[in-house]
Amino acid sequence: MDRQLFTLAGMGITAGTALLAAAVVAILLLAFLLLGAWRGRRRNEAATEIAAETERRLADLMRLQSEMTGRMQTMAEIFSGRTADLARLLSERIDASSHRVNQSMSETREKTEESLSRLAERLAVIDRAQATITALSGNIVSLQSILADKQQRGAFGQGRMEAIVADGLAAGSYRFQATLSNGSRPDCLIDLPNGAPPLVIDAKFPLEAWQRLGGDEGPDAVKAAAAAFRADMGVHIKAIAEKYLIAGETHDTAFMFVPSESIFADLHERFDDVVQRAARARVVIVSPSLLMLSIQVVQALLRDVRMREEAKLIQKEVAALLDDLRRLNERAGKLRSHFEAARDDLEGLATSSTRLARHGERITAMEFGDEMAAAGETSVDSRPRQAALFNGG
Repeated sequence: MDRQLFTLAGMGITAGTALLAAAVVAILLLAFLLLGAWRGRRRNEAATEIAAETERRLADLMRLQSEMTGRMQTMAEIFSGRTADLARLLSERIDASSHRVNQSMSETREKTEESLSRLAERLAVIDRAQATITALSGNIVSLQSILADKQQRGAFGQGRMEAIVADGLAAGSYRFQATLSNGSRPDCLIDLPNGAPPLVIDAKFPLEAWQRLGGDEGPDAVKAAAAAFRADMGVHIKAIAEKYLIAGETHDTAFMFVPSESIFADLHERFDDVVQRAARARVVIVSPSLLMLSIQVVQALLRDVRMREEAKLIQKEVAALLDDLRRLNERAGKLRSHFEAARDDLEGLATSSTRLARHGERITAMEFGDEMAAAGETSVDSRPRQAALFNGG
């Protein structure tokens, strides 16, 4: 056994060593075989488990497929039902929309017809207005012809002023074309309250120079027309101040009536010096609206004066009424005293009648006997008693 069989890498290999090595190799081979067999069994078991798992998953897949098939059928039924409902709803909505569209079209047609009828009415009104404008244009032409004539223009201003005064004041509180102490005749005199002198209104306005201001001759011509207008206004203001402002007879201020609001506004805008000159001369330039306002103020003053007069009359009547009431109170007091005296007398009469009735009852209650003695005794006894009764006992 210890005999050396060969040498390997400088080492001697004996038979025991070789047997031992062979035994180790055999053991290793056996271990490898066992390990291979065990791995093969594990592979078989794993394959079996994989096959079982695969079958289980295939079964789950089949079950899921059947469930999906059922759900798909259910969804198909639901979808078909919903589709039918949607089709019905769309049909209803379309019908309703068609009805509303038809109704809206009918309403629109009615409104259009109504608008056309109103438009026709307005066109008719416009036609009438156009006819009125045509008539007014003719009136304006006639007004221009009136204003072209000095006398007719003065009559126009006088007429407008008289209309404003007559509409605002009561009859008797104004006078037209009255004659003053100096022989001048103003267009209107308005009687003021509280004994104040009357107010003078002049309706003449120099319109010729004013009309020349609107010409197209050039700047020099316009300046000359403005100077002429200032001169005419100065002459007219001076005439009003000298002829119509009389101390003690007329008011210390006079009105110059301008029959146009536009002329009045342009006069204050372009000719302020003329307005100031008139104010220094105590001449107030008034337009129709300002004259109307002044007339209303005068009317309010006159109404206040009349109210004061009526208040005095009312106070007088109230004082007389208070006197009558005082006399009535005195007479009522006297009558009350008479009634109290009569009441006392009536109470005394009632007391006396009551006593008389009581005495009569007592007399009626007395008894008279048949015997003379008894009668004498009764009469003797009853005398003091009767005396007492009649004395109020």
